[in-house]
Amino acid sequence: MNVIIDLENASTLRDIPEQSAFEQWVNLAQTEANAHKPEVTGKAFNLGIRIVDEAESTHLNSSYRNKNAPTNVLSFSSNIPDFALPALDEIPLGDLAICASVVASEAAEQQKFPQAHWAHMVIHGVLHLNGFDHNTDAEASAMEALEVKILNGLGFPDPYLITEQI
Repeated sequence: MNVIIDLENASTLRDIPEQSAFEQWVNLAQTEANAHKPEVTGKAFNLGIRIVDEAESTHLNSSYRNKNAPTNVLSFSSNIPDFALPALDEIPLGDLAICASVVASEAAEQQKFPQAHWAHMVIHGVLHLNGFDHNTDAEASAMEALEVKILNGLGFPDPYLITEQI
């Protein structure tokens, strides 16, 4: 799988994973998501990832989800109609906005390895961009199982188990 990532750190936090880690996580998540789609094109995909601060995350979360608080990851689908895809050189997945300080504080509070939590948030966001959701118990079970499978393949523990990981 080839996903081209445009990574931008717009937060003040500089302790974020390397671009290569984001690329690995996104490519694995996209490969798994495509395994559930019969119409995979063979073209490269592109994805924007913006690392944001709490103010920007709050603004986006308020504007798009009516929740006036920062959140760990927000997914914005490209919504390109299927008929337009053949004319494009790359398939736009959309964009992720990841709040660095929320991810860092959640990792600490949940006693998770920071790199594992970053990977989880990226994978979670990419799966959302591919139509996975967690609005019902059945959807949540399917999405969580896929997240766990991808994370285990990376050597990270199940993020939904309540155990000390650090």
